[in-house]
Formats: sequence, C-alpha cells, structure tokens
Amino acid sequence: GAGVGKTVLIMELINNIAKAHGGVSVFGGVGERTREGNDLYMEMKESGVINEKNIAESKVALVYGQMNEPPGARMRVGLTALTMAEYFRDVNEQDVLLFIDNIFRFVQAGSEVSALLGRMPSAVGYQPTLSTEMGSLQERITSTKEGSITSIQAVYVPADDLTDPAPATTFAHLDATTVLSRGLAAKGIYPAVDPLDSTSTMLQPRIVGEEHYEIAQRVKQTSQRYKELQDIIAILGLDELSEEDRLTVARARKIERFLSQPFFVAEVFTGSPGKYVSLAETIRGFQFILSGELDGLPEQAFYLVGNIDEATAKA
Repeated sequence: GAGVGKTVLIMELINNIAKAHGGVSVFGGVGERTREGNDLYMEMKESGVINEKNIAESKVALVYGQMNEPPGARMRVGLTALTMAEYFRDVNEQDVLLFIDNIFRFVQAGSEVSALLGRMPSAVGYQPTLSTEMGSLQERITSTKEGSITSIQAVYVPADDLTDPAPATTFAHLDATTVLSRGLAAKGIYPAVDPLDSTSTMLQPRIVGEEHYEIAQRVKQTSQRYKELQDIIAILGLDELSEEDRLTVARARKIERFLSQPFFVAEVFTGSPGKYVSLAETIRGFQFILSGELDGLPEQAFYLVGNIDEATAKA
C-alpha cells in the first residue's frame, strides 16, 4: 500500500547499486509522482551518474510517464524503458539494471485503456488481458550471450492485499519479492522489510552458500516463533512465557531492529548519515545475535545502525 517506503527503497538501491555497477541503469518512472522523478534526476546529476556535458559518459537512462500523463502514455512507458534496456544489452553488449517504479501503475493504465476500448472487465474490475500484458513486459527481461537485464520493480499492493490480481500476476514472474510491512513502518523500522512474507527462489545453499542459508533460516525461525507468541504476550504478558521463549522474543526483537538501516537518500529527512553494509557483515551481525553473544545489550542499540560493531559501540 501507500507510505511503506517503496520509492525510498528503490532510490536507495539505485544509490548503492547503480553508482557502483559497471554497466548501465535504466529507470522507468511509470505513473508515479513528478516530484520524485525530478529529485532523482537532480540527484543523478549531482553524483555524476548523469553527465550533461558529455551524454556518452552517463551511466543511466531515465524515462518517465508520470501520473499526470494519459493512460496510453503510462502504459507504454514501461515497455519503452525495457526497449532501451534491450538496446544497451544487445547493441552495446552491456549488463543492464532496469528499475521500474511502479509496475502496478502499468496494470492500472492498462485497465483504463481497456475500459476506454469498451472491453468487459474481468476479476476485481481489472482488464481481461491482465496476464497477457504483464507477460509481454516481464518475459522480455532476460539474459542473452551479449549481456543481461536484471530488473528491480516497486509493486504497489492495493489495500495491502497480496492476493489482488495485479500484484499476484506480477509476483508470478519475479525471482524474489521483498514485502514491506505497514506494521513495521508504524514502529518506525525502515526499510520496513518483512522477512517472513518476503520470498526468494535464489535462497538455496548451492547459490548463496551454506552459512548464508543457515543464518537466513534461523532468522526466519526466530521471527516466526516471536510472531506466534505475540498473542500470548498481548494477553498474559512476557512473564508467562518460558525462559527459552523469553530469550527467543528478546533475540527476535533485536533482529527486528537490526534489520533497520539508515539510508543515504533519507539523510535529509532523518538527519543520520546513510550506511552501506556488505553481505558478509550482515551475516556476521545476525550470527552474533543468534548465538546469544549480544543478549546483554539493550534492543535499542540495534536500531538504525550499520554493522554489528556499531550496535555494540552504541550500547
């Protein structure tokens, strides 16, 4: 839904990946706010990713069909961004990052066009051609011998209903989904990533390695147990839990807070400098929390820090 931090997360990924990425990035702004498009452009210019004096040196192509545009334009702009990405892949033989914000607006525009064409609406009022249209965009995002296209897409979920036909059709095409939770956003934990709802087909030992897989599973188990105990805690309080469960809850709350991170792009709002944490550092941090070595630290020490050493220093 609205206000959980999708665009900020996409902007942060652009900041962290696109600037360090050797290839080219393409950003498709589909039916979103014009202010955000302008901010992104100015930011890219300041950081040198866009070089106005010598366009050939620029690392990114931006294409916009924002919410003030007619539905036809909003529907085509995602495909335009994809065609640009294919050009960089096939002609320039580069690896391309394709960012789309927001893929739901592509479906929404298709629905408006469908109504204008007088087609009979299908499930929940969406166009009958929903899965065909989605497939025509998503199935072109692929790798060839020349290069690859990797796409990161923001998905607006209407009324936070993951079973709505628009997000459900989108998820069917994705390798991994990062679900942002309104409950976590309400607690002030940003990025509000829900580790239990999020999925990835790549989280396998042969792809990420045994250690990463093992830690990720243990984090999910701890978080799941905490979720199961929340009703008991709400009714009877923490004192009614067994010693083992109390320890699980304490670690799960530390994990929840450690999953927050100060963003570079949100520096102007939060006042705290952005942090970039490598994968190895992240795994090490969760390893420490799960092993019980940091049980003595207050959970607040883990909130909005970079790596685990900052949390121990903060405590």
